[in-house]
Amino acid sequence: MKKLGTKLIRIMSYAVLPDRGPNDQMADKRIERLSEICKMFFDEGIQPVHENCMNYGGMGWTYSLELIEKIPGLKLVFDTGNPIFSDDRTKPQPYPKQSAWNFYENVKQHIAYVHVKDGVWNAEEDKCKCTFAGEGDGNVKRIVKDLLDSGYDGGFSMEPHLAVVFHDDNVQSEEHIKYDNYISYGRKFMELLKVL
Repeated sequence: MKKLGTKLIRIMSYAVLPDRGPNDQMADKRIERLSEICKMFFDEGIQPVHENCMNYGGMGWTYSLELIEKIPGLKLVFDTGNPIFSDDRTKPQPYPKQSAWNFYENVKQHIAYVHVKDGVWNAEEDKCKCTFAGEGDGNVKRIVKDLLDSGYDGGFSMEPHLAVVFHDDNVQSEEHIKYDNYISYGRKFMELLKVL
């Protein structure tokens, strides 16, 4: 990483234990282990950034802030699309899905990088239908505008989940389709930026 000039590394906070409630997720053990991992990166001058994915810190914005509070120096990579299909475990069961804007608004001062993803939750099919940035419920336009208006100078990376999803074998395509989709996604995001 140092030879490549890598400044950031994305980390997670271990998968949610499905058979346990939000307050029984072994938080102390997770934080202890994450602290050790983060120390290894900090000692080498590399900034760990935690993603609000399907993990402890992604159960709701309060869990991300808990990690920030208990692991000094940790920052966030915010994924605009993950809240769309993630249960909000800050609320009682049955857990509603999260609000991307609400999550963002509460953690924005700790964001060092942004993954751009968007989609619409389909409750009947119990899955997210991914869309181009700005066409779903991820509040992408509003979040990106607010970031830029606030002086954000970090990076954006595209995570379409349209032609292929690395962790979902059901979403696969030929190489040229994946490539074309990624380029189209990036170009549409550039167009979105022009109107903000």
